[in-house]
Amino acid sequence: MIGTLAGVASIAGVVMSLVQYAHPATTGDLVAVVQAAGSHGALTDATVEVLTPQNALVATLTSDATGRATHALKEGVYVVRVSHPKYAADERRVQVLARQTVEVRANLRAESSPTVRVGSSSPTNIDRAVDKGVGAVLKALRF
Repeated sequence: MIGTLAGVASIAGVVMSLVQYAHPATTGDLVAVVQAAGSHGALTDATVEVLTPQNALVATLTSDATGRATHALKEGVYVVRVSHPKYAADERRVQVLARQTVEVRANLRAESSPTVRVGSSSPTNIDRAVDKGVGAVLKALRF
């Protein structure tokens, strides 16, 4: 009885292996790991967009509490765009191979915003741009 069961289990294992090679899987897994640059802390609620090289949207994912987002994809080349409201976006090109996992690590940097100095005597980039624009308008109007 035990010998028969062992034989059936062996035959079933061989059949399963042959079926896998007869119909090869054409999908692989994408794992995006989203972290804050410098602190390497996981970023939750980051948006991970998977696009074709022609910018057609394939999937939109959201990172979980560990900063991970996972999705099965057909074999091919994709563009992975990672964004978060408080950080600058990151974009990578990846190739997904059948039955393999490709991991994308996105270390997002804090987005810098222009500094506006109220009451400061030194001009900022915004002040210079406005002055240059006003000067161009005045010149065009011959003032």
